[in-house]
Amino acid sequence: MRFLTWLAGTAFSLAVATWLFEGIYFEGPTHGSAEIQEKLVPLLLVSLILGIVSSFVKPVLQILSIPFIILTLGLFLLVINAAMLMLTSWLAGQLDIGFHVEGFWTAVGGAIVITIVDWVVDGLMEPDTRRR
Repeated sequence: MRFLTWLAGTAFSLAVATWLFEGIYFEGPTHGSAEIQEKLVPLLLVSLILGIVSSFVKPVLQILSIPFIILTLGLFLLVINAAMLMLTSWLAGQLDIGFHVEGFWTAVGGAIVITIVDWVVDGLMEPDTRRR
């Protein structure tokens, strides 16, 4: 059950980022029920890819970049999060999912939005699991 709530929360966070930034988007219709029907499965797949990338690649990058993280007082973590979003976009392109992130600064903004919305959604969905 935790996996499904995590996937839904990440998908919602990603949807908010695509809504806020023109440079983060899915291919396909842009209005109405056709948009929802065509983009729901790709949204869930991209959320899954982002989770896998964040679970396996991100920790390695964080360890390798500890000096930069310390030197920038943690701001380099934004660069790492943006890189994870761009890597997710590249992998989605390789898998022909139709998810795109255009530009580094768009990725930084998207990573910030995804992180903040994910914190909020995670806090709202299962507040009891954090106390155990």
